[in-house]
Amino acid sequence: MVFLDFEKPLESLYEQLEKIKQVGAEGDLDVAPMVKELEDKIYTKRKEIYENLNGWQKVQLSRHPERPYTLYYIEQMCSKFVELHGDRYFKDDNAIVGGLGIIDGQTVIILGQQKGVNTKMRQFRNFGMANPEGYRKALRLMKMAERFNFPVVCLIDTPGAYPGIEAEERGQAEAIARNLFEMAKLEVPIVCCVIGEGASGGAIGIGLGDRVFMMENTWYSVISPESCSSILWRSWDYKEKAAEALKLTADHMYGFGLIDGIIKEPFGGAHNDPEQMATNLKKHIKKAIAELQIMTPEDRVETRIEKYSQMGQFDRVTVTEKSKKTAKS
Repeated sequence: MVFLDFEKPLESLYEQLEKIKQVGAEGDLDVAPMVKELEDKIYTKRKEIYENLNGWQKVQLSRHPERPYTLYYIEQMCSKFVELHGDRYFKDDNAIVGGLGIIDGQTVIILGQQKGVNTKMRQFRNFGMANPEGYRKALRLMKMAERFNFPVVCLIDTPGAYPGIEAEERGQAEAIARNLFEMAKLEVPIVCCVIGEGASGGAIGIGLGDRVFMMENTWYSVISPESCSSILWRSWDYKEKAAEALKLTADHMYGFGLIDGIIKEPFGGAHNDPEQMATNLKKHIKKAIAELQIMTPEDRVETRIEKYSQMGQFDRVTVTEKSKKTAKS
């Protein structure tokens, strides 16, 4: 097991538990009472930790090395999946995977960022940071979905779009903006879910949907806590403070009205029971698609645009002659 910084109190308890079990097995001793006592302590400590997570701790959980990624969920949810490659302009981007999938008899176009499960695969997947061709591939698949009347499912998990010079040369910003424009008026249902990190334009490039969900221990923000800290304080040392100030957790996003729901994770995070997490995700996706398919394409597009038009808060200030004079002085 991999323990994060705030989980260190659990590490020693698990070590004790393993030693007791080993002693019992080697000496043929009855250690059941001691095992039960330690398991109770572990449960109590886990409950204490996970019920009081702050923003930075949820960011850490979203990056847990054992956390399931897009391809795992696709494998678990789809009885059949055929991956499609390339953007028909430049090349295939391995940071974004997508294709045709069947979820309980319903054909969908399912796509998302894939970070990679080990060092070699992370390099191959560019750590889930897509280039422009990745977003263009995603758009090509979404247009295919519209042609054949398939719902679109987007799984978001990225530290951001790739910021390299070559990505900018090939039109990174334009590719993301084009996706937002096209997704806003796509005639088929779009269901999006943040399954890990949801950073900046890299996330919203496939994140505009009729229904947008976040898993319980994920984050969604215009910037990562580390980058925010480096800009405001010229150091990464204030990343915890930045995470709190950004209000980037699922609870915050739901409170602001920026997402449509929060998907509950297994106790301790998605990595503690990936199969259960996949079942929860599949349930939400199926329900959302069923609700959206009842609507006409015109109603879906109108409702989607209205939804995003209402986001944010603002105040109207009436400018009087007196206030103009005060402002000048």
